[in-house]
Amino acid sequence: MDLGLAGKKALVTGSTKGIGRAIAETLLAEGASVAICARDADGVAAAVSELSSKGTVFGAAVDAADLDSLTGWIDAAADALGGIDIYVHNTSAKPQKQIDQWINNFNIDLKALVGAVEAAKDRLADGGGSLISIGTTAVAEHFASGAGSYSAFKAAVTNWTLGQAQVLGKMGIRCNVVQPGPIFVDGGDWNMIKDHMADFYAATQAAHPGGDLGTVTDVANAVAFLASDAARHINGANLTVDGGFTKRVNY
Repeated sequence: MDLGLAGKKALVTGSTKGIGRAIAETLLAEGASVAICARDADGVAAAVSELSSKGTVFGAAVDAADLDSLTGWIDAAADALGGIDIYVHNTSAKPQKQIDQWINNFNIDLKALVGAVEAAKDRLADGGGSLISIGTTAVAEHFASGAGSYSAFKAAVTNWTLGQAQVLGKMGIRCNVVQPGPIFVDGGDWNMIKDHMADFYAATQAAHPGGDLGTVTDVANAVAFLASDAARHINGANLTVDGGFTKRVNY
């Protein structure tokens, strides 16, 4: 199926590694031009160098907690690519144990999303656009030690994004969420859990009907579909990518 992404301009935050990197690579493979960002300037430079052989790539070091930094990247990326058709909000702070540190999740997960969309929405609306936020199944079902800063603010991200389907939808911007379950990333959290918490990893693996965790490509393919013309009538959806890991009936 031709997803109709050739020539589209996509901005993906937190995109030098893991899920964000896979999203950038998948959109490039579909013919889109892509802007990436992360806090580490060296990591951004390396990613731009590696990805540029696959298509048009713009990158900059960005602290998503700093709205001036984030909106500056949005403006520069729009200029470099010639507009914005797709905005993927993938930045997220690590779970915080101390209540006074929850502000990190507010700034990086929620404030960055709302501020970025405010900065990008007029260009997204120019001919129609797609906003996709990356959520987590932890917002909808008890898992591990229970709700904390990460899942609480991911729930807020999910609620706000889906609510915008009615508001921004009137401007021609579709607003959807991709909600991954446990995803294995080389060098990531589940890689660490596999190495150091083998029993917990095995139990989580066994809880997947298919017998294994998801991959970054599984999530990236879902994002590419929702961003594409093939999903032109999908707005306000929370697409779960978890291989059946969550047990709720998701009407």
